[in-house]
Amino acid sequence: MQLKKFDAAFGKFFARLEADGFTKDNTLFVITADENDHFAGGAPTPAGCDGINMACTYPNKGEVDTYLNNLFLGESGDSTHFNIDFDDAPGIWIDGNPAQSNQAARKLEREAAHLTGFDPITGSTNQIMQALADHAEQALLHMITSDSNRTPNFILFANPDYFLQTSNSPTPCTATPSCFTQTRNFAWNHGDFQKVITHTWLGLVGPGVREGGRTGEIFSDHTDIRPTIMSLARLKDDYTHDGRVLFEVLTREALPDSLRDNQDLLSRLAAAYKQINAPVGKLGLKTLLKSNDAIYAALENKITDLTKRRNEIAGKMIVILENAAFYGKEIHKDEAEHLIDQAEDLLESID
Repeated sequence: MQLKKFDAAFGKFFARLEADGFTKDNTLFVITADENDHFAGGAPTPAGCDGINMACTYPNKGEVDTYLNNLFLGESGDSTHFNIDFDDAPGIWIDGNPAQSNQAARKLEREAAHLTGFDPITGSTNQIMQALADHAEQALLHMITSDSNRTPNFILFANPDYFLQTSNSPTPCTATPSCFTQTRNFAWNHGDFQKVITHTWLGLVGPGVREGGRTGEIFSDHTDIRPTIMSLARLKDDYTHDGRVLFEVLTREALPDSLRDNQDLLSRLAAAYKQINAPVGKLGLKTLLKSNDAIYAALENKITDLTKRRNEIAGKMIVILENAAFYGKEIHKDEAEHLIDQAEDLLESID
């Protein structure tokens, strides 16, 4: 029923814009969601309800709150002090910001991989951590900034039912119902890596945009929005974008000749670029799901090497895509094909 209210509100909003002279014939509309959410809750009642024709009630809903430092203390006896950003996938900053190879940091990572929780939604125990990103993996995922103090020792990507906090007075806790509280105040978790959270939507309509309807054929993320807008507006930035122009959804008349004449090849190049460069592309997800083992130097070194190779390949790819979209430069087809092959080899190197 809430969706009907949203539809009605949007209808009034667009009607008001049209009354003021703003329509899809003269205005570019770009609408998207910052992220999706994982619903922390059980099945709705009554059976067969759809929320549109029949209202749904959720008797069992709410994120599962627990204190992470209490779990470390209770399950591993580890009293290492750290701070986190309260979240479903918190960054963990150990006091003193020890090096990645520090014994205490490695120990805490190993223990995180084995933390067990009690989930009131399912009424059973399960593993809290579903992935882990240390410094090497964070670098591959573009999560390290120029300020080293902002970089956590590692990030714990949890089961999306959980919301992790820390207690100011730690007491040992284990995977028992008393250590986990289901709160009905909030039932939507985000910030994690699962597809239900990262797979969102983008709507484009306006001059230069094809009326293609809904499609899931193009992998894109938020970094692609600005270059697409800039291309349609015939404007240029004074820096190289992280994303690329979504030229597949634009009309041929809106494309410069350099994009129009090589669209199939550039589309393949762009797809390969996103798969190795986007945080939730194939490379990012493959390495993240293996990164529970990144505490071992051999895999960490491999991820560091993958990041270096990825940066070299992706850097050359985005130059070609930017030159075609904004500067009308000729495409060297052999170079583009070679880069696509290199990207595929990079993905296949992760077993």
